[in-house]
Amino acid sequence: MATKPLTGTKVFLMLVAFFGVVIGVNVTMMKLAIATLPGTDVDSPYAAGLTYDREISAAQDQAARNWQVSAHIERRADGAATLQVDARDAKGLPMSGLKFEGRLERPTDKRADVSVELPESGSGIYRGNAAAVAPGQWDLVIEGETRGQRVFLSRNRVILN
Repeated sequence: MATKPLTGTKVFLMLVAFFGVVIGVNVTMMKLAIATLPGTDVDSPYAAGLTYDREISAAQDQAARNWQVSAHIERRADGAATLQVDARDAKGLPMSGLKFEGRLERPTDKRADVSVELPESGSGIYRGNAAAVAPGQWDLVIEGETRGQRVFLSRNRVILN
């Protein structure tokens, strides 16, 4: 059986095919990586840096109020979740008239975040529902405001089964 000779054209075509496959795989992997994880924690790090001092001041004001705010979240079998916030002042009295909002944020994918409106359902009790909450780790963010000003912020890692 006679073998065909290795010519310069064959070597050139083998090199082009090899590097074409390598470049094609690299481009595909880059596109998948960029589409999967955006890689940003905040939309504008510059703007976040400018508000840093205000956030420190707001945290000090919140600590001085000495409020007792507790949250309970429960995920049901159908995938929906119920979030309840119990807000009390420094003396332990229920706080009414605040506007609370909750957010379930995925630590790994900002696109999966779920907002939960928390209307007041009783004296100092704020309750809301979220549909289609997947199991796993979430950051539970609770914000409370009065007269258009944020007066409470809490961020806690929770695991929903």
